[in-house]
Amino acid sequence: MGVGMALAERIVFQPFLWQGAVLRAGAPIVCPSVEDARRRVDKIRTGILHVAGAVVVRMEVDEEIGDYGEPEYLEQIGHVPGTEEDA
Repeated sequence: MGVGMALAERIVFQPFLWQGAVLRAGAPIVCPSVEDARRRVDKIRTGILHVAGAVVVRMEVDEEIGDYGEPEYLEQIGHVPGTEEDA
């Protein structure tokens, strides 16, 4: 168990875009580091990158068997599915 597994850490920047009134996921971007992903979030904050919202997720991936660990949400900005108030 656990020995010989090819676990790799993946940092993913997942943008979301409005298509009419529907929030859709854009193309996920695998980032080389958490800092790189946070720079992308800063670009949204400063208005350089125009998306509805985004999340930065870190997860362990075993590419040999296609196994993905539980995502750890590091950062979130703007409109993201599942975070809107259901009131």
